[in-house]
Amino acid sequence: MSDTTLYDRLGGHDGIRAVVDDFYDRLVADEELGPFFEDADMERLRKTQTDFLCEAAGGPETYDAAPVREAHLHVPFTPDHIQRAVELLYESLDAFDVPEEDADAVVEAVAAYEEELLASPEDE
Repeated sequence: MSDTTLYDRLGGHDGIRAVVDDFYDRLVADEELGPFFEDADMERLRKTQTDFLCEAAGGPETYDAAPVREAHLHVPFTPDHIQRAVELLYESLDAFDVPEEDADAVVEAVAAYEEELLASPEDE
């Protein structure tokens, strides 16, 4: 692997935004996950996810939206939903020819928040 950061290897902000746009297009079109996004502000989601991945990949952007747990408490995700989203994220990364090792790093950055994504108000 070269000395470049994951951020650079993913194409910086614009490259990461392209992957995020593709990923959200897949999420919205997905029969199982699409309904979660019916009333969502998709531009805000795309921006915050881009910032999150840019920061996680070593870029200069900062994720400054609501904490992941707080932002998802109202969303009744199950482990199966998370697994499906991971599959779609891998598809998006593959569509942009992201090498497997880098794709795994991106997915791991997101997967680190699985507990927060699955939290519910009853867990409080």
